[in-house]
Amino acid sequence: MEGAHLVQPAVAALVAAFVAARAYRRKSLDLSGALAGFLVMAVHIAAGYRYGAMLLVFFFSSSKLTKVGEEKKRKVDADFKEGGQRNWIQVLSNSGIATVLVVVIWTLTGWKDECLDSRKSSLVTSLIGGVIGHYCCCNGDTWSSELGILSDEQPRLITTFKPVRKGTNGGVTVQGLMAAAAAGAVMGISFVLVGFLTTKCTLDVALKQLLVIPLSTLAGVCGSVIDSLLGATLQFSGFCSVRNKVVGKPGPTVKKISGLSILDNNAVNLVSILTTTMLTSIACVYIF
Repeated sequence: MEGAHLVQPAVAALVAAFVAARAYRRKSLDLSGALAGFLVMAVHIAAGYRYGAMLLVFFFSSSKLTKVGEEKKRKVDADFKEGGQRNWIQVLSNSGIATVLVVVIWTLTGWKDECLDSRKSSLVTSLIGGVIGHYCCCNGDTWSSELGILSDEQPRLITTFKPVRKGTNGGVTVQGLMAAAAAGAVMGISFVLVGFLTTKCTLDVALKQLLVIPLSTLAGVCGSVIDSLLGATLQFSGFCSVRNKVVGKPGPTVKKISGLSILDNNAVNLVSILTTTMLTSIACVYIF
């Protein structure tokens, strides 16, 4: 039994090391991001293959989409980085809360993957729901941002619906919101498919797990909308006449578009993730 318990952490360490090294070589992560990514991935996979699957789907899909249309993004995005390279702060802001949750789940359930079932444990169900909501938000925000900025559609500020320049915080497009829905659905499908292989529960409870997919779709949109609302109100956007781009800080050559200089991009992500995590956690207790 002890030997079986060592298999999953060993698999976790190997997969995490491979993915982190590959991401560093491909410039998806800088050195600090690769080290943080290794730790986060290892914890997720060791705690449960479903959590590892969601993290990996989020990481690979967002890394791939970041590199789509780089030339177009370079012209619009003032903070554009070649390959969308992320550091340890961005890694932890996108996975820190989920890492804490999976460690708590791991402590409560041991090595057993539990189904979403409030009759058995509302606490474990709420925590698993939180992890699902976390990655639906992260993936939804990333897909909507990376694909929305490539859309030919004119973005509109979510608070006033007035047309704004591409790259404005809080600017939304129909294509971006559809991307967020798809991103959430992909998270739900990943969780359910891996869960069918790793969990053991009664047939009615197992079939009920399929409700994770529409819930995840909604969570993806919800996370993107919350992110946009925060970006439009508490994050500064202005047009710099020298750089000819939308920037996130005031300056003598910057004309304000929207928002207050209260939160930066990482803080907006953190608040929207936390909110979506809590909402999905509560929803899972009531649904399951």
